[in-house]
Amino acid sequence: MIIETNSEKETFEIGKSLGKVALPGDVFTLEGDLGVGKTIFTKGFAEGLGIKEAISSPTFTIVQVYEDGRLPFYHFDVYRIGDVEEMDEIGFEDYVYGQGVSMIEWANLIEDILPKNSRNILIEKDLEKGFDYRKITIEE
Repeated sequence: MIIETNSEKETFEIGKSLGKVALPGDVFTLEGDLGVGKTIFTKGFAEGLGIKEAISSPTFTIVQVYEDGRLPFYHFDVYRIGDVEEMDEIGFEDYVYGQGVSMIEWANLIEDILPKNSRNILIEKDLEKGFDYRKITIEE
């Protein structure tokens, strides 16, 4: 599915609508260049799960855990990992094979250990279509 947005609010709302229908055990990978709107999308996704807590990118902690929504939400940013084995140290499999929902930014860096049922979300800019334009591709 391909969705085009023209504002941060629209990108947020797409994330929110996906969060509303997320199921226990869902794993989403989130790809896109720096500054493309991955965190905005994730904030919307979290709101769709009913999470009221402020969402931030877990750049230096690898994973942020949010448990105040209808499902536990595990937000990963693996941009700074040096080796896939670091994921074992944080209990990666307990998160992605548990009853929560996982969103993994920069998942291409750990693709060898991703669950087979992961769904990829790609967010892209196209400055010819405007500064706030985003093309969001969600694998079915």
